[in-house]
Amino acid sequence: MGAVHPRVLGYLGRALSLEFSAVQQYMTQASLMELWGDGDSAARFRRETVEEMQHAERLVQRMLELGVAPAASQLRPVTHAADLVGLLRLNLALENDLIHHYAEAVRFCVLVGDGANETLFRSLWKDEQHHGEDLGAWLSSLGSSPNPSIDRATF
Repeated sequence: MGAVHPRVLGYLGRALSLEFSAVQQYMTQASLMELWGDGDSAARFRRETVEEMQHAERLVQRMLELGVAPAASQLRPVTHAADLVGLLRLNLALENDLIHHYAEAVRFCVLVGDGANETLFRSLWKDEQHHGEDLGAWLSSLGSSPNPSIDRATF
């Protein structure tokens, strides 16, 4: 394997930090939804946790292939809100950060001619775009239908 641009390695490391931040956030929110008695939302957040963990695993595998020790060095603290709508808005912000990060990584890989990492980043970019769309649709659906957890407080 040829040398990888140091900036690409930076994109991989930052992506890993963002993905693990998302895992931590969705896992916490799944438990919170259980406490609020909203099993359906808890299950949905657990599915998101698994998807983000799979993204992290892909990044770790790629870093190992490149001979780099994976390290998620800057995990974000879990954000919280007083209701499900607030949580979803925060999650959309996190997903948007992931989307923008992967878009930037794709552009850079195209610029330096790194097709292998471009492919990985492009795939993750598309996945995160779908996550963002799904969260947006979920949030929109709450505007017209009541949800028992909406008035619950957090920690």
